[in-house]
Amino acid sequence: MTKKLKHICKHFKHEIISGSDEIKITGISFDSRKTQKGHLFIAVKGEKTDGNLFISDAVQSGACAILSENDVPVPNGLTFIKTSDTHKALALTASEFYNHPSKKLSLVGVTGTNGKTTIAGLLHQLFINVGYKAGLISTVKNCIVDKELPAEYTTPDAVSFNKLLSEMLDAGCKYCFTEVSSHAIHQKRIYGLKFKGAVFTNLTHDHLDYHKTFKEYLSVKKQFFDDLTKDAFALTNIDDKNGKVMIQNTKAETYTYALKSFSDFKTKIFERHLDGMLLEINENELWTLLPGTFNAYNMTAIYAVATLLGIDSATALTELSRLIPVAGRMETIKSEKLTAIVDYAHTPDALINVLNTIGDIKTSGQKIITVVGAGGNRDKTKRPLMAKAALNGSDKLILTSDNPRFENPQIIIDEMYAGIEETKKMNVLKIVDRKEAIKTAVMLAEKDDIILIAGKGHENYQEVNGIKSHFDDKETIQEILKNII
Repeated sequence: MTKKLKHICKHFKHEIISGSDEIKITGISFDSRKTQKGHLFIAVKGEKTDGNLFISDAVQSGACAILSENDVPVPNGLTFIKTSDTHKALALTASEFYNHPSKKLSLVGVTGTNGKTTIAGLLHQLFINVGYKAGLISTVKNCIVDKELPAEYTTPDAVSFNKLLSEMLDAGCKYCFTEVSSHAIHQKRIYGLKFKGAVFTNLTHDHLDYHKTFKEYLSVKKQFFDDLTKDAFALTNIDDKNGKVMIQNTKAETYTYALKSFSDFKTKIFERHLDGMLLEINENELWTLLPGTFNAYNMTAIYAVATLLGIDSATALTELSRLIPVAGRMETIKSEKLTAIVDYAHTPDALINVLNTIGDIKTSGQKIITVVGAGGNRDKTKRPLMAKAALNGSDKLILTSDNPRFENPQIIIDEMYAGIEETKKMNVLKIVDRKEAIKTAVMLAEKDDIILIAGKGHENYQEVNGIKSHFDDKETIQEILKNII
């Protein structure tokens, strides 16, 4: 695929400093390591690195045009373009280069602190099961119909995003369901994309290492809805206190869902079990394989989106009852002695939700033992809150390593431990080695007890000092149960 530079850059203000915009571009890059011959290299100023420092590397790799916010020297013969916002320019050039794929399918984005992966993933599953060709962009994986691709980020960069959408169109996809992270909104990775619909799940304590304040975190999420067009729909969880805020200024058609409040899509929980629930959505009963109040919200959102996209109610309800839980979300492993649950919960609110779900279902004699850690080089303020939430819903708590990245795991654990009240510290263990922590939980458990292994969910690695080594919570607990019990 090639396009003239002037066509790629026609949607934003820019100035040709040197060279010609009549040249043909073979691709767009913002990482000099991925730049190839004929590329337009966009020198984006990121949080940690400045693309302007790598212009010479991009030129050596074959870039024929450079786009920057700065006045930078480029070799004679190369086209140099200046603009005021390279983040916007990257998104708009990527969309133009791939012929605006988001305008040619129904793109639905799901944002919020919790529930994004489940809702996006199960919407993809539902539409595939109904017979549509659909794509998925999520934390766990990206999919083009049934072809799975690895996912590096919750929401990919603008070039990768548009490329994925283009490939989905080539495969005949009519729909795409994507998670939309606050980082992606703030960094303009989704800028200029045409969304058919947007879903707001909830907003709780997370990512304050990046956004600094909850107010800023809220504002960034809201921007997604503010940018929707009038022919889109905005679906919001009205039980969340921020649900109304999200849709205050949107031009889209607004809809609400809830378990407690009056809403367009209303759900009641009739029965709760570890392997599912009996629900009533808009006065229609169905059984779902996903347990927990938070999943009742997720299923309501999925039903709402399906019907808003044209699937009739009866079909949507039938398919909801067939949906299989997303990997690492309340995954249950049973043995003769105990039940283990692997879940991605990595925020205080997510831990509360999961533990409340277990607590509502367990019998009076069953104990809950929770194993959890916190990621390194991320929001430190949530660490003591996570430990407090975990212990409040558990009989025993084992604090362990998650993905410490470039931090000392013992220090992370100690910062979590600081959230435990002095009188409750006898119920807490600190074990840095995650496998040893899981093994200890199994040894402490008595017959029929429940072990929650939280924080990593679907992840199959552990990141220490920049190195990712294989580690899978589900594999680990299965191995331990097989060898010990």
